[in-house]
Amino acid sequence: MPATSANLRRARPLLGTFVEIDLDDAPGHDADEVIEAGFAAVADVHRLMSFHDPDSDVSRLNRDAFTRPVLVHPWTYFVLKTAVDIARLSEGAFDVAVAGSAQPSAGLSPRAGSAVELLADHHVRFNHAGVKIDLGGIAKGFAVDCAVEALQRRGVRSAVVNAGGDLAAFGPRAQIVDIRDPTAPERILCQLALRDTAMASSARRFDPFRSADTTESAVVNPATRQPARGIHGATVCAPTCIVADALTKIVMITGQRAAGLLTQFQASAMLVAADGDILTTPDWQGDLQHAA
Repeated sequence: MPATSANLRRARPLLGTFVEIDLDDAPGHDADEVIEAGFAAVADVHRLMSFHDPDSDVSRLNRDAFTRPVLVHPWTYFVLKTAVDIARLSEGAFDVAVAGSAQPSAGLSPRAGSAVELLADHHVRFNHAGVKIDLGGIAKGFAVDCAVEALQRRGVRSAVVNAGGDLAAFGPRAQIVDIRDPTAPERILCQLALRDTAMASSARRFDPFRSADTTESAVVNPATRQPARGIHGATVCAPTCIVADALTKIVMITGQRAAGLLTQFQASAMLVAADGDILTTPDWQGDLQHAA
């Protein structure tokens, strides 16, 4: 008997947000099992890279990596390598080694590129005392990529994985995604048709249960240890969600100066400056709904 296809949508609290998996075209006889595999991949990333879980790879590194090399999971090693590479290419605008100090960097906290040493066989060592890493600016995107891979390995032909605005879509049909206006989150600023690509957004904080107003950005400028203020919101499309996730932080901090790095990663971006200007890269494909 030929297998049928199924549409299935599930959401689960993970990574400090709600992760939603929407299967548009999956083998019908095991769709529930398939979607569980996607969530399991996200849960594994959460377990490995949580800043707060004392048993995570991140916590073990923060406790022990200055005194001895620490063995980490291959996924953690890959995320760290990606983070170190992007830290170097962005000249420190993206830096996972900023968790140990709330003070400006004036020599107090070295950049990830010099603080984190990636050794053979998935061992990691920190080269400076007091260094602590936080993968919160990149792990969520990686988790989305892992979920996508888990779904595709199980024969899913079309799906969307969305982790609080970090998302990836694959399959023959374009998925329409609405992007909120970071200056007025009740409005839609832009619509994107995503197909076989990833997207991530960063913006000023917004809690609709407390206030209609936005507050300061959660993105911290490593050079000042202060929230990024020149850009109110940024959305990046890239081939993978781990790259899109990291690049949004760089765009929030550096604005238009990120153009070269975006090109290097085959990424496009839209940003809303503090003065209300909406700026896009030449290859941005989104449909703007209104002027900010």
